[in-house]
Amino acid sequence: MMNQKLREFVTEKLNDMTAAFSCSAEAKAAAESWLAAAGTEGEAEETKKLIAELEEDIMPVDTLIAFAGSEAGAQVFGAEKAKEVAAHGEGIKAAGAKYCDCPACAAAEAILGKKDELL
Repeated sequence: MMNQKLREFVTEKLNDMTAAFSCSAEAKAAAESWLAAAGTEGEAEETKKLIAELEEDIMPVDTLIAFAGSEAGAQVFGAEKAKEVAAHGEGIKAAGAKYCDCPACAAAEAILGKKDELL
């Protein structure tokens, strides 16, 4: 079982993630399952599932840039916003970011940063 401080950290980040417009349905479902299991004997198994889902869903910055520059990105964001998102992605990449910094990805990155403590 994880300690209470780590559980509270993960809970806070999952709440941030699931409140984000950019949180996928799969990540939201994994978060809800983990939150329901937190502090129970099912927590360890749900933690493994959560980590796997977050690793699958977090968007590498290069993927963000490519998506924003694509036709699909223009459809999602609108043409002008897509250009802004692509430029933002280039900027955060130049500053050393590995992942998208939207609220959902930022929360996932924070949780994945503690993966060794969680598993």
